[in-house]
Amino acid sequence: MKEVWAVIRMNKVTQTKKALIEKGFNGLTAMKVMGRGHSLRDLDKIPDVEDKHEEREMLLESMLKGGRLIPKRLLLLVVPDEDVQKAVQTIIEVNKEGHSGDGKIFVLPVADAARVRTGDRGEEAI
Repeated sequence: MKEVWAVIRMNKVTQTKKALIEKGFNGLTAMKVMGRGHSLRDLDKIPDVEDKHEEREMLLESMLKGGRLIPKRLLLLVVPDEDVQKAVQTIIEVNKEGHSGDGKIFVLPVADAARVRTGDRGEEAI
């Protein structure tokens, strides 16, 4: 079993949930989160910045002083090993717009799972 963490834009939650359900992934948890990505690296892609060093220093100073965090949604789902690629691809298809901030997906191992109501363990619990 694997746990899939998907950090996505807030406006993509409904579409992502619908696509996952259509692919057979009914169970998930969603949480409001705040964060930021690699904005310092992205400065090199900005064509109108004349002095990238100065702009980078200003951005770094802002981030170190508690700079802006972007609201996102974190979707968590546990899937059998053989379904990981399908789940990840589904999330990518819905959320990929080709822009910075489209999201991140992490896949983590799950040692065990237990359903409280029945006591089922492992994949039967998910």
